[in-house]
Amino acid sequence: MVMIHGKARRVLLVLGHSARTVAAVAVVGALALLGCSKNSQGTGATSSNATHNSTEATQRSSTSVDSSTSTTSTTEARGPLGSGQTVTIAFAGDSSFQGLDGALATDPSSVLKAIAPVLSSADLTMVNLEAAVGSGGTPQNKTFTFATPPSALEALAAAGVDVVTMANNHGMDYGPDRFTTSLSLRTTGAIPIVGIGSNASEAYQPHVVEVKGQQIALFGANDVFDANLVSKWTATDSQPGIASTKDSHEQQLLDAVRTTRPEVDTLVVFLHYGRETQTCPNSRQVELAKALFAAGADIVVGSHAHRLQGVGFIGEKLVAYGLGNFIFHPGSAVGRETGVLRVSVTGSRVDSFEWVPARINNGVPVPLTGTQADAEQTKMKNLAGCAGVNAEPENSEVTTSSTKGAS
Repeated sequence: MVMIHGKARRVLLVLGHSARTVAAVAVVGALALLGCSKNSQGTGATSSNATHNSTEATQRSSTSVDSSTSTTSTTEARGPLGSGQTVTIAFAGDSSFQGLDGALATDPSSVLKAIAPVLSSADLTMVNLEAAVGSGGTPQNKTFTFATPPSALEALAAAGVDVVTMANNHGMDYGPDRFTTSLSLRTTGAIPIVGIGSNASEAYQPHVVEVKGQQIALFGANDVFDANLVSKWTATDSQPGIASTKDSHEQQLLDAVRTTRPEVDTLVVFLHYGRETQTCPNSRQVELAKALFAAGADIVVGSHAHRLQGVGFIGEKLVAYGLGNFIFHPGSAVGRETGVLRVSVTGSRVDSFEWVPARINNGVPVPLTGTQADAEQTKMKNLAGCAGVNAEPENSEVTTSSTKGAS
């Protein structure tokens, strides 16, 4: 299925693995007719190779069969840089929309107006939506429960967000009734949702989007469940729920990543993992990120700690262990520290990253400037130490713009 959402600058693909390659050929032609490529207006340093050298590394070709038409199509061999065009992808953290129901009811498009220029300036933007989305339902037996109406998706879309993950420990907070609404919004709402599904196949399915000729896959998965809800909330072949990386379900995500890798140029996994209030990643976060890189991920970003954690390279792959709160009502000053991570990537090559700092005021993020931005840049840079990550990719001459602030 091909969907054009709002801004006609992207063609968004929500496809099963078997059909994606066939549809991609048609989408390239559609893009040429629509002229809907989006130009990045960001300030982060990037490195691109517009003329692709197919001998630079092993070529990639794939053949798929559209099960609905039994038509076989072979894609043109592509190397690690894909179309050769650099794409900027932005990421932001925990967003529950607490206390914003009134604003969402009045004018969803203005709720995130302060941070919208940062979010919309990227070619592609992804956020963790940490709440049960929809209407109705009953709070589940857990300490904290978050819920937000469908208009939250409208607010995110208006601010420039293109896709959200609901694979977290709050996605089913209001039980099966509201989760049914969430599932109906998965592909029909204001923006696509990943990490949930009516079964495991849907929950572990990535959202695939073509930007500047690059095929980009975005996964969502959760590693944190309340002990009494693990089995009830995990998507299986016969049960709706959330994509999980707990126990044997980790292998499901790794298999999905391996299956998708040959079909796309850039592969991203957004994980909900780690331990709350910690500013350094734990061993499980490091282990899971490395496993995903080995399976074929290029970028791994995370949430759940409600604190910022280190961002940097492991080898040539980029990990952001924790993006902190974003649209939230934190109970401490440190919990209000937030921002947007902007990553420049050319195919499977991660070129650079940039942290754009912000501060949460009345539940919404507001970008920082001047000396305040500089101070937050320094804090984020220092977090790389205990995260064990590097400022630049190994075996690369690319300069990372991780210390630049918002202008």
